[in-house]
Amino acid sequence: MFPEYRDLITRLKTEGTHQRFLHLFEKHNDLDHQIAALEKHDAGGIHAEIETLKKEKLLVKDELYTLLRQESAAGAK
Repeated sequence: MFPEYRDLITRLKTEGTHQRFLHLFEKHNDLDHQIAALEKHDAGGIHAEIETLKKEKLLVKDELYTLLRQESAAGAK
């Protein structure tokens, strides 16, 4: 996810000072695991649930991207 921000992501995770980023990063990973688990067992009945989780994951990813852009711009000053 976001290879152009790999170093920044590593720094934010390691420092642990940006709580919003850490929360969103963990939430994104949790959603990813939930989706993968449901897709393994999808018999068609939980398709709507998977789609809902994917939409939520995309919203989280968008917010992560916004935070990364802001942090990158702040670090460039």
